[in-house]
Amino acid sequence: MPELPEVEAARRALQAHCVGRRIARCAVADDAKVVVAGAGRAAFERAMVGKTIVAARRKGKNLWLQLDAPPFPSFQFGQYICVQYSLGLPTLCYYLLRSVVNSEEEWPSKYSKFFAELDDGLEFSFTDKRRFARVRLFDDPETVPPISELGPDALFEPMSVDNFLDSLGRKKIGIKALLLDQSFISGIGNWIADEVLYQSRIHPLQSASNLSRESREALHGSIQEVVKYAVEVDADLERFPKEWLFHHRWGKKPGTVNGKKIEFITAGGRTTAYVPQLQKLTGTQSSKMIASNMEQLAENGDAKDSEIDGEDTDILKPKKRAATSRAARGQQNKDITGASSRKARGNGGGDSKKPGTDAEAVEPKTAVTKSNGKQGLEQPSSNAVNKSDQATRRSSRKVKPRNK
Repeated sequence: MPELPEVEAARRALQAHCVGRRIARCAVADDAKVVVAGAGRAAFERAMVGKTIVAARRKGKNLWLQLDAPPFPSFQFGQYICVQYSLGLPTLCYYLLRSVVNSEEEWPSKYSKFFAELDDGLEFSFTDKRRFARVRLFDDPETVPPISELGPDALFEPMSVDNFLDSLGRKKIGIKALLLDQSFISGIGNWIADEVLYQSRIHPLQSASNLSRESREALHGSIQEVVKYAVEVDADLERFPKEWLFHHRWGKKPGTVNGKKIEFITAGGRTTAYVPQLQKLTGTQSSKMIASNMEQLAENGDAKDSEIDGEDTDILKPKKRAATSRAARGQQNKDITGASSRKARGNGGGDSKKPGTDAEAVEPKTAVTKSNGKQGLEQPSSNAVNKSDQATRRSSRKVKPRNK
């Protein structure tokens, strides 16, 4: 899943090439799952034409274009996203890899969800092949879900050291689960969480409230360093430092980083890479938890991780957002006790769900309502559910970054 650095790279490209230009033409896809437009596609397109792009803005994994008058188009990145440009400008594509699309590809792509031609001839397209993204239209994106429910942005709104330390001290859930909670800090996803915990020498299952002051300070510094560095190199994985865990964590395959063994467990509902020799579970949390967790991972794998990586927590409906911390704590308990519970039930439990059958369940459902005259052309609802979100898609093979 694209995380903060990938979305920020797209924002910077839009800021550099599109600000100050007027939208001469707009085409929105006929895809009700991705394009959430309560008043319809035609109204969405009319709302864009003639408007001037004032700024490209971002919070967490959400990006939107501020125009000279509302409403504004908002883009939530899915698993495979391209922000494509005409006139020879680079194309930013994200599917765990950053790559350049062949110049001979169809333009705009048949997977384009939002296409705009500017008054200077530049064209750009928000392309979503896997249909996990969302394109919306809001009068003020920051005041409504999903953006209004996000915590401080890890790049633009970093917590002070004192606030960060104090906040962790009150969180009695696993630190990996907490980092993935977009209402706590927005923009951190699975690979960043693994990286900062590795660099801080913190076990992913360690309770946040049990971390020492030294560990909390180290984690605060690692978040800032990793996020800023990844943004500085435009999320180009080949420019990430060779000693980062990032280059060795994909595919749940045995490996080492800097000569030390990497192991995989489930933490915060995600397949998690860590280095046991450096990241030790301390306090009352027994090492038996790790063995149980690894057994669970070996038995079940991680269907969520192979499908969409489960990092769209920032598009949860409001009722679900209120329960985020409780859900994270529940997952933490499942991570710890999952294997032993299965043994108690026996292997023939009829209610057990097979791995791979719930991958689609983590894809949040988007609610659509007609315009109420207050939020542009549409506004999310916690009650109405877009039935097309229930369609099941086949999983595709995960693309892994190349190691150099």
